[in-house]
Amino acid sequence: MAKTKTLTSTDIKKIVKEKKVILGAERTIKSLRLGRIEKVIMSSNCAQTTTDDISYYAGLSSTETIKVNYNNEELGVICKKPFSISVISVLKGG
Repeated sequence: MAKTKTLTSTDIKKIVKEKKVILGAERTIKSLRLGRIEKVIMSSNCAQTTTDDISYYAGLSSTETIKVNYNNEELGVICKKPFSISVISVLKGG
């Protein structure tokens, strides 16, 4: 189960700028299966099936999952992308 954590937009901007990240649910799930992910950040309105899949694979690889209080459109704006982002994942060693 993803825990709701208070990450400010400044924290998310810093993570995106300083670390290697993957944007998107499908690429995140693929990398979780391979054990390459350190942390997963999900939007508040992430689809339930996506949340279930990510929670399952994160549990297998003991990866931290965080559900933030921003919707996917706000996450897109925070990351300076012209599209919605439901899932951001941080690569290990990134």
